[in-house]
Amino acid sequence: MTWEIRQARPDEYDAVGDLTVDAYTHDGFVRGEYAMTLRAAADRAAKAELWVAADSDGLLGTVTYCPPGSVYREIGLEHEGEFRMLGVAGRARGLGIGTALTSHCIERTRELGLPRIVLSSAVAMTTAHRIYERLGFTRLPERDWAPIPGLDLYAFSLDL
Repeated sequence: MTWEIRQARPDEYDAVGDLTVDAYTHDGFVRGEYAMTLRAAADRAAKAELWVAADSDGLLGTVTYCPPGSVYREIGLEHEGEFRMLGVAGRARGLGIGTALTSHCIERTRELGLPRIVLSSAVAMTTAHRIYERLGFTRLPERDWAPIPGLDLYAFSLDL
């Protein structure tokens, strides 16, 4: 299978939103109004960087990279890159798409000359945690947090 990672096109924003919601719903990670945030791909593209993995048949996965100054940042300090909302389409699971999109975010952080990348991940997202740990991320427990009661997020970081 041949695929590429590139910025999402405006005509793909609805599909990116659907893919993100579907990926989070598949794993049981959508709560309350968060589905609206996941679906808001056009807003993410305008206020952050919206990346996709795609092949000739369509979208395989997506991630939102949040450079310094982006309103989508949650835990990143000004000298850190951050990414959020990593999602992989059901048909592409197990193909390394999540790893490739995470690696892309690492490279994007290097391109921006930032010395560290951080992210938050729900405690139950153990498959994603394995990807992050395999790529060298370590837990950053002093930045763990809960955006709403009952939704605990682990923080991870990677020094570059």
